[in-house]
Amino acid sequence: MSNEGELLQIEPVELQFPFELKKQISCSMQLMNKSDNYVAFKVKTTNPKKYCVRPNTGIVMPHSASEVIVTMQAQKEAPLDMQCKDKFLLQSVVARPGATAKDITPEMFNKESGNYVEDCKLKVVYVPPQVSSPVMEGSEEGSSPRASESENGAINTSEFNKIPRVYNEQQDSSSETKALISKLTEEKNSVMQQNNKLQQELELLRRERSRSRGGIPTMYVLIIAMLGILVGYLLKKTQSLDILAKSRAV
Repeated sequence: MSNEGELLQIEPVELQFPFELKKQISCSMQLMNKSDNYVAFKVKTTNPKKYCVRPNTGIVMPHSASEVIVTMQAQKEAPLDMQCKDKFLLQSVVARPGATAKDITPEMFNKESGNYVEDCKLKVVYVPPQVSSPVMEGSEEGSSPRASESENGAINTSEFNKIPRVYNEQQDSSSETKALISKLTEEKNSVMQQNNKLQQELELLRRERSRSRGGIPTMYVLIIAMLGILVGYLLKKTQSLDILAKSRAV
């Protein structure tokens, strides 16, 4: 939707701000000059402390376009029923050929001086912020979750009031997901610790079994050695007694 004047074509004629508390929001409008004249413009607002307009004055050259950015300062409270009474006025006037923004003077927009000044009034409309979420309850398939607007720019707040609920549902879902991930991580760590503990115990049992297996042959060797020494001693002593007996017999 645009406003086609004799000097400038302005698009859009409604400044739509996706309203969010405590957040600076901007929107833009295009000024198109389809004439052969240099056109000077000036932007005014009923609430200059609330909005910042860049540029608020300028020159649109013939058969060209310029962009104006309107920034709304962060708001601490939401207006009643999301209605806004703020308005903007864009004035345009023919400037001399080759004029620049430095050549613009307040007298150029003075109608009492006989200058032809073209006025375009623009109103401000608050719209809900775009949220990537499933289709809201009660809305038709494929329809946008944005609040519907009437012909006079008023916003149907029935859909707009559903936005906080969608945010809460998304936050709850995100919290549940994080809690599940945390629980699974703890269970994984617990299983890994138990696995490591079992491996350590198994290794200890293997070592003890190996030691016990290695100890039995050693004991047998010691016993056999002792028996061998004892048998050897007895044999030696027996031989000594036989020699002694034979010597006495002689």
